[in-house]
Amino acid sequence: MDFYIVVGIGIAANSIAVLGTFILTGMNGLFSLGQAAFMGLGAYISAIMVVNYGLPFAVAILISMLICSALAYLVGLASLRIRQDFFALVTFGFGQAVIAFFQEYVSVTGGALGFSNIPNLTTPTLAFVSLAVGIFLIWGFRRSHFLRDSLAIRSNELAAKVAGINVFKHKMIVFIIAAALTAYAGSLMAFHTRYVEPKMYGWITTVTWIIIVFFGGRDSLTGTMIGSILLLMAPELLRFTTAYRIILYCAIILIIINVRPSGLFGH
Repeated sequence: MDFYIVVGIGIAANSIAVLGTFILTGMNGLFSLGQAAFMGLGAYISAIMVVNYGLPFAVAILISMLICSALAYLVGLASLRIRQDFFALVTFGFGQAVIAFFQEYVSVTGGALGFSNIPNLTTPTLAFVSLAVGIFLIWGFRRSHFLRDSLAIRSNELAAKVAGINVFKHKMIVFIIAAALTAYAGSLMAFHTRYVEPKMYGWITTVTWIIIVFFGGRDSLTGTMIGSILLLMAPELLRFTTAYRIILYCAIILIIINVRPSGLFGH
């Protein structure tokens, strides 16, 4: 497969996960520091079901999304009624627990060595169409009263409650949608890279998605997607710099943040 197509599939799949962070953090102001764990769960669950149990690709992805949605519901029950900083801590702990599970449950996940021999089932068409559908879904949310409620909650939860908005229900729905999108992205990546390992889904991955949202402008879906393409492509474009590419990557982000504090397309 052509190098640029391979890179494009990876960017498309990761951009779907960024969409989950956009609706969670950008639109609603919720900072989940364990969001990458849902990507890992989606990747591992779907891959194990296809490789070890012979389930159809689509069925395995659907099951992984349902499991991640159920887990998001349980985590949300324990964290969404409390202050947002506690929500960040709870989700961080959840993410670390998931990584520990991947590393310790060697007989199923392969432990630190990872899980391999995954068939290459993520086609360019599937990846790009999935991203387009995800963008359309979020665009639809932004055209409805959902955006109004999101912005009200992000600005002042107490005022939103007084205005009659069911804040807990709204945040729960947002968290579950974000988890499902991220799990789907994880499944696409697993069947693209054909290999998964625990360190791929740590908190650094989550923080990278949050940076992308603020880089593009947390109020802008267009900015988030353009920022996602630019920042996810940057490591490949800067590959020639070897050891210095991370420094250059961070420098680009710092320049944009200082020149445009609200992001590339922020208001």
